[in-house]
Amino acid sequence: MKLTVNSVNFEMAERLEKYINKKTARYEKLLTSPSAEMEIRMTVVKPETNLNKQTQIRVLGNGPEMFAEKTCDSFEQGIDLCLEALDKQIEKRKP
Repeated sequence: MKLTVNSVNFEMAERLEKYINKKTARYEKLLTSPSAEMEIRMTVVKPETNLNKQTQIRVLGNGPEMFAEKTCDSFEQGIDLCLEALDKQIEKRKP
């Protein structure tokens, strides 16, 4: 699985990058297609407000496209919620 991470309107800390790699590691087993790709896009939408961190995760190449988007107080929380949503989508597609 190819993992692509984009950060918009902020510079991603190494701690956040390690967190993403840890949380997405198990998807290597779940997304078995050789062309499977996971794209993560994190954006700070309104720097002066709460709930300003938008996280989007798109999975391509493992059947139909899967997508999850959440806006939270932290990117870690957004990653967790998006991955939960993807887990539900993956579960629905199991034969």
